[in-house]
Amino acid sequence: MFRISIVTTDRIVYEGNVVSLIAPGTMGYLGIMTSHAPIITSLKPGKLTVKDGSGREINFAVSGGFLENSANTCTILADSAEFADDIDLERAKESLTRARQRLRDAAGNIDIPRARAAYERAKNRINIASHE
Repeated sequence: MFRISIVTTDRIVYEGNVVSLIAPGTMGYLGIMTSHAPIITSLKPGKLTVKDGSGREINFAVSGGFLENSANTCTILADSAEFADDIDLERAKESLTRARQRLRDAAGNIDIPRARAAYERAKNRINIASHE
């Protein structure tokens, strides 16, 4: 087992000893197990899955950030992270609708990269909540 911490700017989302994790790296999903080689990588929006010592899988929606693993300690510094079971599906759908509208009206005075990021976050949250 190894130690994992999932941290956002405002809180520690999860800490514990786990057997494995699967994370959405920017170059594709990657798996980490005990005694994994040191690695630092960026994350994209996606599902983060950890398997605890009892074999239970715990899923999170993450919207980007960084993962560092070294000496059986993995730290995930996420832009945002939430337990899949805590996702409010209706709220995520409303966010997706707002983001789509902003992108459709892109001729206005909006921050397009921010609107695209909001769109991707909402799609990710809906996808994860719908499969739980």
